Amino acid sequence: MNLGAIADSIEALTPVDEREAASITATLERLRWPIDPFDEFAHDHHVTASAFVVSKRGVILHRHRRLGIWVQPGGHVDAGEDVLAAALRETLEETGLVARHRRPPLLFHVDVHPGPRGHTHYDLRYVLIAPPVEPAPPPGESPDVHWFDYDAAVERAEPALRPALAALAAETARWDVSDYNDD
Repeated sequence: MNLGAIADSIEALTPVDEREAASITATLERLRWPIDPFDEFAHDHHVTASAFVVSKRGVILHRHRRLGIWVQPGGHVDAGEDVLAAALRETLEETGLVARHRRPPLLFHVDVHPGPRGHTHYDLRYVLIAPPVEPAPPPGESPDVHWFDYDAAVERAEPALRPALAALAAETARWDVSDYNDD
């Protein structure tokens, strides 16, 4: 996915709150900077990828191993990696779940927030579909990874994430059960 396609996906979003509206503006600006917007070593402001992983069981949250807060899986985009692939990789690394993108891939939310080491993350949050099996995070990752129904996810999640999860609950309520089928 090229930067123009990413910018188009961001511009197509309807913000869930004022925080996301400001994040959309800031992320579009970040994509125009002259250095690689994904390179965490080129600048302390960089674009990251994460995923709202959903199934018939609800949505996955994990307790971040360093921050101790309940969030969706995600992280840095590796050198040469596509942002869509980064969302899949981070999901597998942090949950043990093999997920897939909806067709077409669905960028659902954007958030700008402080990251570790004084960095700022411009997080692109995609919706992924996973089988409704138990997560099995590998050693070294947080063992606290669970499926939550949307009400419980909203209650458990980091406060800044709650509006996005509430909007995701409304979105997935409109989906046909076949939206979760592997095909």
